[in-house]
Amino acid sequence: MGRSRRTLPEELLLLALDPTTGTTAQPQSLDLGLAGAQLVELALAGRIAPDGDRIAVVVPRPTGDPTLDCALELLRRRGAPVRAVHWIGGPRLGLRQTYLSHLERCGMVHAVEGQMCGVLPTTRYQATDNAISREIRARLDSAIRTGVPPDPRTAALAALAHAVGLGKHLYPGNEGRSSRSRLRDLIRHDPMGGLVAHAVMDVQNGVAAQPRRAAAGPAGRQAAGVRAAEPARGVPAQPHRGSMARAVAH
Repeated sequence: MGRSRRTLPEELLLLALDPTTGTTAQPQSLDLGLAGAQLVELALAGRIAPDGDRIAVVVPRPTGDPTLDCALELLRRRGAPVRAVHWIGGPRLGLRQTYLSHLERCGMVHAVEGQMCGVLPTTRYQATDNAISREIRARLDSAIRTGVPPDPRTAALAALAHAVGLGKHLYPGNEGRSSRSRLRDLIRHDPMGGLVAHAVMDVQNGVAAQPRRAAAGPAGRQAAGVRAAEPARGVPAQPHRGSMARAVAH
C-alpha cells in the first residue's frame, strides 16, 4: 500500500488529540481502537477478511507499512482465523506511542516536554498542521450532516470513533447529542468497521461476545442470553524513554 494516504490508526489518533492542550482523549479505549483500526486498514488493503466474528489472513504479502506488517505477520502466525475480540483485547505494548512517534517523524505532530507535579517527566503531542485534523473531522461532519452513506474508510473511522468514546470529545454537550447519535448510526455502513467496533466495545465491557446459536429448552435459552465474561488482556503500556518512564499525556 502507498504511504500517500494516512492510515486509519493515524487518523483515529489525530482525531483524539486535543489541538490546544496536546492531551489524548479516551486514552485507554483509544489503545484498543488503534489495534482495531489496524485490522480495518489491513482489510481495506485486501490482506485480511472477516470470517464470521473472526479475522482471516487472505493475502499475507506485506503492505509496506512496518507497523501494519507486524500485525499482519502476527495474524499469519496464528495459523487459523482469530476472533476479533481476542485480537483487540490482547497486549499491544507501546502501540499508541509507536503511532505518535511516527506522526512526529512525518511532521504532523511535535513533542512538548513537561513535568507532572513538578517531578515526573511528561510528553504531550500537538498537531503541527491543524488543517489535517480539520480535514479528517470534516469527513465525519459531512457524513453526519448529509446522511449520504460515506465511503468505507470514513464509515470505519466513524465506527471506531464511536467505539472508543470520541463522540463526546468531537460533539460535546447537549447540542452534540444528535451528532453523537448519527455518528453511532454510521457503524452500519462498513461491515468490517462494524465488526471491529463492536469487538472494541466488548473488550471495554470485559465481555467476549459468543456466537449466537439457536437454543432449545430453558437451559439453552438461558445460556444463549448470557455473554461469557473475559477480562481485557492488557492496555498498551508506554515505553520507557531514557532511565525514567516518561508519561505520555492522557
